Amino acid sequence: MALKKYNPTTAAQRGLVLVDRTGLHKGKPEKSLTEGLRKSGGRNNKGRVTARNIGGGAKRLYRKIDFKRRKWDVPATVERLEYDPNRSAFIALLQYEDGEKAYIVAPQRLNVGDTVIAGEKVDVKPGAAMPLKGMPVGTIIHNIEMKPGKGSQMVRAAGTFAQLVGRNAGYAQIRLSSGELRLVLDTCMATVGAVSNSDHMNQNFGKAGRMRHKGRRPHVRGVAMNPVDHPHGGGEGRTSGGRHPVTPSGKPTKGHKTRSKNKVSDRLILRSRHSRKG
Repeated sequence: MALKKYNPTTAAQRGLVLVDRTGLHKGKPEKSLTEGLRKSGGRNNKGRVTARNIGGGAKRLYRKIDFKRRKWDVPATVERLEYDPNRSAFIALLQYEDGEKAYIVAPQRLNVGDTVIAGEKVDVKPGAAMPLKGMPVGTIIHNIEMKPGKGSQMVRAAGTFAQLVGRNAGYAQIRLSSGELRLVLDTCMATVGAVSNSDHMNQNFGKAGRMRHKGRRPHVRGVAMNPVDHPHGGGEGRTSGGRHPVTPSGKPTKGHKTRSKNKVSDRLILRSRHSRKG
């Protein structure tokens, strides 16, 4: 999908750049694969705000995505590509030969009418899903499971991809977009190709109202508040904080590491994304 630029006929149109959705389905989603979605407004079960700057937004239907791809050796035809308000990537509606329908995260270069299949060992083409042990080394992949049978958890955002770079002793070596080199059990499923809508990051929404439609409320800087509202607040004239940056509750932020030093999955990371690339 290409980017669509608008002429400045109004102030809100000036600088507006959106993804062109010409090739996507214009009707409603498949009803049998949707369910209602409640919003929390950033509140927890006690009604207290635990995540700031969240609230409002357009009402959404949740599309049930097949992240497990356990319907093996049954060919499916891509009926249409759709926009999904719940994720940055586009989704594809599959019609299986036995009549069942399912949504998957659409990879790049997957078109209406294409056939996709999941299985132990299938042809390597966009949308095909199989265990990592059945893929050739060097394959570009997405929708990667971290535990067999749990469903994909990694590499699902628009434009992202990973690469299978090796296999050893029951594990597959995966190079992620961040530069991290990670081990994953080779019985985990993955899908061939990169995720669609790679231009998602290049959009310019043009006005605050469009972000309100997405459920994002205004973000106010701590240094613009009073001392009672934020640790950075107060001071004479314009001040820039004068201390280490912290959250409203006082926890360090902007570069402060919060990852547990004893995290179990650290043993599966061969090279950190923070290590010097070279």
